[in-house]
Amino acid sequence: METILIKALQLILSLSILVIVHECGHFIFAKIFKVRVEKFYLFFNPWFSLFKYKPQKSETEYGIGWLPLGGYVKIAGMIDESMDKAALAQPPQSWEFRTKPAWQRLLIMVGGVIMNFLLAFLIYSLMVFKWGDNYVPMDKTPLYFSQCAHQAGFQDGDILLKADGKTLTRYDDLDLFRVLSAKEVTVLRDGQEQLLSIPKDFRSQFLISKTPFTDFQSTRIDSLVPGNNAEKAGLKVGDKILSINGTDATAFGVFASELAKNKDSKVQLIVLRDQARDTIPVQVNADGQIGFTLHGHPAFVSDKYNFFTSFPAGIYLGIRKMHSYVLQLKLIFTKEGAQSLGGFGAIASFFPKQWDWPAFWSMTAFLSIILGIMNIIPIPALDGGHVMFLLYEVVSGRKPSDKFLERAQMVGMALLIALLLYANGMDVFRAITKQ
Repeated sequence: METILIKALQLILSLSILVIVHECGHFIFAKIFKVRVEKFYLFFNPWFSLFKYKPQKSETEYGIGWLPLGGYVKIAGMIDESMDKAALAQPPQSWEFRTKPAWQRLLIMVGGVIMNFLLAFLIYSLMVFKWGDNYVPMDKTPLYFSQCAHQAGFQDGDILLKADGKTLTRYDDLDLFRVLSAKEVTVLRDGQEQLLSIPKDFRSQFLISKTPFTDFQSTRIDSLVPGNNAEKAGLKVGDKILSINGTDATAFGVFASELAKNKDSKVQLIVLRDQARDTIPVQVNADGQIGFTLHGHPAFVSDKYNFFTSFPAGIYLGIRKMHSYVLQLKLIFTKEGAQSLGGFGAIASFFPKQWDWPAFWSMTAFLSIILGIMNIIPIPALDGGHVMFLLYEVVSGRKPSDKFLERAQMVGMALLIALLLYANGMDVFRAITKQ
């Protein structure tokens, strides 16, 4: 229960920061162009608010809603989620959104996305300044692969060099998704470069397997936790775990993923000991571990930056995260990818079990990028939908009618609610099937 509470608190704090920053983007540009903002809310407030306050001589009511699904600014003269048709039926006023030039309305709408990207760049920059840029160089690190990757032609010990001719530099989401999306991958194997042709169904098989593609650490045991299940089962220092319940698990990421699927259950391990294979049954703990540490660690590179040089480095990391998420979106728009969608429960699971500020800020920065990218998708009811109609107006010189915009807003809201229900429903389904 304590773990769930810590994860939930991290998620709420992170999303609160992101929502406030996003809505500030709309708010700031609205103020610049002298557009009236009637409400600024963290979370939604249908029927009632947990807190609200309107300063004297202010046109804006600030508040906190009870439904933690985002937030909003209510901009006068704009067709948004409030669907305030009565206000729109009144004669247009100079301080309303609808009376401003298209380019000003466009900036007001993209203001939230801009602020999310700037926040991510700022967080990554300050993290680099505080803790340095720590990563594993891809071109110097032998990797260990999942069974799915082995079937595609990869071998343990391969060093990944290029994906479709693009040089791979670091072991992170971007370069791994470049490999998953590639038609050809260049590897260094036994001192020789080899070109692998990737099967067309590799990505779908990877998604179906629901295990990590690769890892930079193998499952060779360095030490045992005294009295824990690994020691009780007879595992020894130096053992190399080859498989778990028949699943190839030389990559530690794959092994850990399989353990998580078998909490409080007994698994069958095949280990390599003194060049001989042995089958050893082991009980998995409730936390998805058996009690050992790994042998050896990769050569991490730690680049240090001063305050001023940390900003270009942080922006570079932010751009890599943006690129990687765009590649992930391509996987989501597949049958297998849709099944991997998750809601708030899935997001919360990525936060650590104990409060850890570097992990918290790293996750918050990535969520800020996700929020920015998702909001700019051209779906009515999202910022991207408003931007799409504004660009149409700029190009054609004709503004869509209020009636059309109202209907588009309703369709967009229905789509978003359906997506929200589906994503969170998948969380519930996965939780039930794990019982």
